Amino acid sequence: MAFELPDLPYAHDALADNGMSKETLEYHHDKHHNAYVENGNKAIKGTEWEGKSLEEIIKGTYDKGAVAQNGIFNNISQLWNHNQFWEMMSPGKSSMPSELEAALKDSFGSVDKFKEEFSAAGAGQFGSGWAWLVKDTDGGLKVTKTENGVNPLCFNQTALLGCDVWEHSYYIDFRNARPKYLSNFLDNLVNWENVASRM
Repeated sequence: MAFELPDLPYAHDALADNGMSKETLEYHHDKHHNAYVENGNKAIKGTEWEGKSLEEIIKGTYDKGAVAQNGIFNNISQLWNHNQFWEMMSPGKSSMPSELEAALKDSFGSVDKFKEEFSAAGAGQFGSGWAWLVKDTDGGLKVTKTENGVNPLCFNQTALLGCDVWEHSYYIDFRNARPKYLSNFLDNLVNWENVASRM
């Protein structure tokens, strides 16, 4: 069964007051995300990966020794990444659940320190990629960054929060000001209840 583009969990203009415009959502979800769906389906058709889950395909096609990943991985991983990304944001102001706040303080010293590390990871990712808050294999929380479509599944980590730092995610609204986009993402867009639910 072919993968499908999931509907956004909110209207295209629902994040506009929080710094992510309707135009960005129309291009990012309807064009970019959909291209990963279409190209991913084409790439796996007739292969051993047809009929497998996104997670199985990502883990099975990731090549940790490769300079560049193959077409199946790139498209399927980006499909999964974006499925998570939309769920990790919310139109309404989201308050941070106490258990998540406590975990961030335990791992980073403070929520502000976590935000500082997360923003630095996203701003410091050369070229395209993602910044992540993950639950690591030892159960602790850490901030990571990955290039292109690589994600925490590749390292047996649980993705709690991910921010897309490909230019198509922020250029319409923030031009080349990636740090400003990251700061706005953390302060105005994150659905902290969703992040906590992934722990």
